[in-house]
Amino acid sequence: MKIFLTAGTEDGRKLAEFLTQKGYDVTVSVVSDYGKKILQQYNGIKISEKKLNADELIENLRGKFDILVDATHPYAVNVSQNAIDACQRLKIPYIRFERDEIEIAEENIFKVDGYESAAIKAAELGKNIFITTGSRNLKKFVEFPALKDCNLTVRILPTAEVLRECESYGLTPKQIIAMQGPFTIELNVETFKHCRADVIITKNSGKIGGADTKIAAAKILNLPVVMIERPKIFYPNVAKTFEEVLNFIQSEGVVE
Repeated sequence: MKIFLTAGTEDGRKLAEFLTQKGYDVTVSVVSDYGKKILQQYNGIKISEKKLNADELIENLRGKFDILVDATHPYAVNVSQNAIDACQRLKIPYIRFERDEIEIAEENIFKVDGYESAAIKAAELGKNIFITTGSRNLKKFVEFPALKDCNLTVRILPTAEVLRECESYGLTPKQIIAMQGPFTIELNVETFKHCRADVIITKNSGKIGGADTKIAAAKILNLPVVMIERPKIFYPNVAKTFEEVLNFIQSEGVVE
């Protein structure tokens, strides 16, 4: 049987490797050169590197795949919704692998429901703003009026593609920290101190996304954290572990 797996994160790639080792034919969809290069290190995994819109995804799946496993980033709402819709139209099984959120009990964390709300709240809390939400939505922060008088520092992946994107937004080298995670609490502390951060903007991307160490570092420095909450979306089927994904595939009667 053939599995189409939408990935883009470390746990997505590991899930693809897990299913391949179980004997399944897995094709992984990625949309970045970085993701493609990482996947090429895994044996037996096929790669689909074309970014697919809703209609293209349907045509790509039709008659070629038996199941779709959605292991995209928790904040990639459009990709997940397109996958759900495509599976419903084609009547093929869909399963979402969802990494756990971290429990938040700190007093100095301000939960918001989107990027604009995060920009507004951050501007209220300080002038030197450290952004750790990835590169996908940096333009929203750079261009948002509430932040025009603030000093922005962004931490992004050290790839030429992402650096070019930052430069196109007018960000200077002084504003860019290009590093590959995961980051320890100690490294986060020193980075926040070096950049003289007044406030941190992040997402609840779970431990694998480093949310826990960012929050711990901010607590040590008594820095407020603006936390963009996960968007709300209804997943027809959700798994929290690789074994649960495997069990779902088997329970659907999709076997070798």
